[in-house]
Amino acid sequence: MRDELELGDVLVDIGVGVAKGAHAQEPADGEWGLLRLGALRSQVFGSTQAKRLQAWDSAYEKLEIRELDVLMVRVNGAPALVGATCVARGVRPRLVLSDLMYRLVPDERKVSPEFLGLLLNAENVRRQIRTAMRGTSGQFQLPQAEARSLRIPDVPLSQQRRIVAVHAVFERRIGALERLHDKLATVKRASLASELSAGSAHGIVPLRHLLDAVQSGWSPVCDSVPPALDEHGVLRLSAVTSGTFVPEEAKRLPSGVVARSALEVSAGDVLVSRANGVKTLVGVSCYVEQVRAGLYLPDLVFRLSPNPEQLDPRFLSLVLGSGEMRRQIDSVMRGTSGQYKISKEDIQRLSIPAVPLSEQRRIAAVQSGFECRSRALRKQAAKLRVAQQSVVEDLIRGTSLAHMDCVNFETSEN
Repeated sequence: MRDELELGDVLVDIGVGVAKGAHAQEPADGEWGLLRLGALRSQVFGSTQAKRLQAWDSAYEKLEIRELDVLMVRVNGAPALVGATCVARGVRPRLVLSDLMYRLVPDERKVSPEFLGLLLNAENVRRQIRTAMRGTSGQFQLPQAEARSLRIPDVPLSQQRRIVAVHAVFERRIGALERLHDKLATVKRASLASELSAGSAHGIVPLRHLLDAVQSGWSPVCDSVPPALDEHGVLRLSAVTSGTFVPEEAKRLPSGVVARSALEVSAGDVLVSRANGVKTLVGVSCYVEQVRAGLYLPDLVFRLSPNPEQLDPRFLSLVLGSGEMRRQIDSVMRGTSGQYKISKEDIQRLSIPAVPLSEQRRIAAVQSGFECRSRALRKQAAKLRVAQQSVVEDLIRGTSLAHMDCVNFETSEN
C-alpha cells in the first residue's frame, strides 16, 4: 500500500466558473458557450455539451476550458454526480467553465492531469466525496475545503505515467469496439431506410387504419426510489426516451395507491413518448421485449396497440424510429420552449408504408439480427470497462504492480 497525502498538496489552484445566463441552444462556431454539467458525467469529456452565452464578458478568457483541464462537478441535485471528474480532451474554442464545477490545476511536478483524473474517479476517493458532500434533498455540493482535504495515494511520476498508459490501452480497445458499434448502427439504419423505401411501393396508409388503440397512462404521486422486484412501480419517461426499453427506470407506487391493472406494461407493447422539454425526445418509441410484472404506463407515454392481422409491433416500433417518421412527428409537434407534445390524433394521422404483414416480420427479423450484434459489442465494451476500473485501481493502490506488464498489450478492431 502507498503513503497518502491531501489533494490540496498536489494542486496549484482550484478555480470556479461563471453563473451567467445562457440560452438553451448549443453555441455556433465562433460563439462563446457555457459548459453543461452533462459534459462531465461519464468521465469522458463532452465538448458539445454547452449552452450559448448571451453576452461577452471579459472573465470568459480566463475561464476558457483548455486541453487537459481537470474538471470536477461541485454542485448537483443528484448526490452520485457530485465530484464526478473528467479530463478535457478535444476541446472546442470559447468554452467557459460553469460555476457548478471546479477546475483543478495540478502541480505537474507532483501529479499529471491524466493521472489526477483517474485518481479522482477511484472508488476510495468517491467514498470520501460521498462523506464530505453537504446539502439536502435537491442540492448537494462538495465545498472547496473538503475537496482539498481528500486523501489520495502518493504515486511517483514514473508510475503515474505507466498507469495512465495501461488505462490508455484499455481505452483503445474499448474505442475500437465503440467504433464497430457505430458502424453497425449506420448499416442498420441504412438497411431499414432501404427496406422502407422499397415498401413504399405498396402505398402509404394512415396509422389509424392499422391501430386498435392508442392508450395514455396515469400520473400518481410516487416515491422517488425505484420499486423492489415485489413492489409496483410507474415507469419514468426515461424508460422510453433512449429508444430502448429500460424497465429499471421506474418510481415506486406508494402502498396506499391501488394499481390500475389496465395500464400494466406487457411484453410486446409499443411505447411512445408524448411530451418532453426536449423536442428530439418527443415521439421516441421502443418495443418492450420483456418486462417483469407490476410496472405501469405513465401519463407522458402512449401505448400503441396494432391490429395483429395488419401490423407487426416490432415493425411498428422500427418505422416510428425512422428518419421519415421523425420528420412527420416534428411537423405536427406543438409547444414552446420547455414543453413540447404530440396528441393521440397526431399519432393516428402519421402515415407509414403499407408493407404486407409477412414482409414486416422479415424486416423486423433482419433488424433484430443487427440489434443482437450491437448488444454483443456493448456487452464486450462493458466488460472491458469493469476490468479497466479494477486494474487501474489496483495499480493506484499499489496492491498489484504485476498489471504494469499489460501496458504492452494491444488489440485490433477485428
